Amino acid sequence: MAGNQAEHVSQLGKYITIADKQNTWEQVIKKSRFIVNIARIANEEEAKQFIDDISLTHRKATHNVWAYLLGNRNEIQRYSDNGEPAGTAGVPILEVLKNNAIRDVAVVVTRYFGGIKLGAGGLVRAYAGTVVGGIEASGLIERIQRHEVNLKIAYKQFDPLKYWLEQKNYQILDTLFAADVTVTIAVADSEMTVFKQALTNEMAGQVQIELGGINWYEVPYVNKVNAKTETLK
Repeated sequence: MAGNQAEHVSQLGKYITIADKQNTWEQVIKKSRFIVNIARIANEEEAKQFIDDISLTHRKATHNVWAYLLGNRNEIQRYSDNGEPAGTAGVPILEVLKNNAIRDVAVVVTRYFGGIKLGAGGLVRAYAGTVVGGIEASGLIERIQRHEVNLKIAYKQFDPLKYWLEQKNYQILDTLFAADVTVTIAVADSEMTVFKQALTNEMAGQVQIELGGINWYEVPYVNKVNAKTETLK
């Protein structure tokens, strides 16, 4: 799913987040251990609890730097350098999330100092790079709202309908065999009018289309995670 990631921030009912609901990854840079914990969150309370839990687990660490991003339009943005020089830790973490249009996540990067100073630029790259590593280890998904749609047809039309749906890349979620066959799929609101017309034409009007509820669906999102540390020095 290539394209301008920034567009996803403004699209309601569609956003990018981490694939694993919680993930840990670490690396060593000049003898300092950098450990990232990243988790999906639904609100600030969950973010704060996650940060508190990780900070408690690593209470002997030199720093527990954190950031989180929430909201359809990134309305809630919070971060802390937790004792690192201002702008070298929390901001780079937040910027990685924003630059990659990833939201509804909280990130804590724990640092166990190894005795070698990294300098401001080195800290920026270390914190941003550790977050990138954690995101890549988790993977990304796109969460998309879809209407469930029930398609009721005669038995003789099942195979042609199944073939047409496969050709149009609509995944069958459920199939009920009764007096007729009812096939359940998911369709985006933006596609609904075109979908109904195309399917009605394909089935010569011999299909009943009934809208169901709206649910969230997750699909893999394949795109290189960008640290963009050069903009943060």
